[in-house]
Amino acid sequence: MKLLFVSTSVGPLGTGLGGGVELTLYNIAQQMIQRGHEVQIVAPAASTWDNLPLVQIPGNLQIIAQSQERTDPVMMPENSVLANMWDYARQVQADYDLIVNFAYDWLPFYLTPFFTRPIAHLVSMGSLNNALDKIIKQVAEHFPLTIGFHTQVQAATFALDAYSCLSNGIDLSLYRFCDRPKQQLAWLGRISPEKGLADAVAVAQITQIPLKIMGKIQDELYWQQICEKYPNDLFEYLGFLPTNEMQQVLRECRALLMTPHWVEAFGNVVIESLACGVPVISYRRGGPAEIIQDGKTGFLVEPDSISELVNATLRIDEIDRQTCRSSAEAQFSLEALGSRFEKWFKEILGNKHLRKLNMRY
Repeated sequence: MKLLFVSTSVGPLGTGLGGGVELTLYNIAQQMIQRGHEVQIVAPAASTWDNLPLVQIPGNLQIIAQSQERTDPVMMPENSVLANMWDYARQVQADYDLIVNFAYDWLPFYLTPFFTRPIAHLVSMGSLNNALDKIIKQVAEHFPLTIGFHTQVQAATFALDAYSCLSNGIDLSLYRFCDRPKQQLAWLGRISPEKGLADAVAVAQITQIPLKIMGKIQDELYWQQICEKYPNDLFEYLGFLPTNEMQQVLRECRALLMTPHWVEAFGNVVIESLACGVPVISYRRGGPAEIIQDGKTGFLVEPDSISELVNATLRIDEIDRQTCRSSAEAQFSLEALGSRFEKWFKEILGNKHLRKLNMRY
């Protein structure tokens, strides 16, 4: 297959601004190339992935969806990189069999019927905006099989009848197992209100177990509020680290805390943690609730309950770290990820009904 991947428009690849989308795109691209398919990635200018074929497109970045209200209108900045990337895709579409959209944006869904090549949409978040919900539903109805989600709980927020559930996966060889952790906890992700970092810092305050924080600061005001509220000798911000450096810190932690205040579509950090043998303590909300085996690879607790997070943290030695690693190996390898996506792409290309719809539009 000849595949054109169109990246997220909220930040250049390699900066961390795209959150888990970056890791997902990277891993899928690597797998498709290893399987003999041709891949080209369209991404915002200043992307830093030198080992993958990139076309870098200039323009102003898109406003992140989670910063907007559900009823807000669709907005794009002047000289939008989103519009520029999809204009490029339109111009070169004849050179590819399938276009794969990784952006959680209204425009790619709206443009779907105007393209002569089929577009597969990997939806990276749960329902956040009414206008986006409506256009995703329209595409799902008119172009069957082309909507993909990571988890069932994520898909349920859109109430669609037809979709593909694709989970996720990582390169397990990049994550080293550790069976002798230090007295420290980890939190990993974008630093913004919907990720709930303040709850994890509160756990560190109550248990007096230091917290290692890794990720991109997306909301500076939110971060400053945390720093002002809690003594910083209980937590350490290490920045946005490359995988090798991140896993060196993560694997030595007793547990990873996941504190989402929204429906997390999947949670790549869960499987990264398990791959290091580190159990995960998470709110029973969103994708992590489908990944974590409560009592075996971590604990699932009542959403937004800091007291339950604390109780689970104090019980973390009940979890066998080798079981965590084995769970990652059994379910979330790159090979399994590649097989799921390769099958999805071929199903879309083999759908005669979809080809007729494209010709009609």
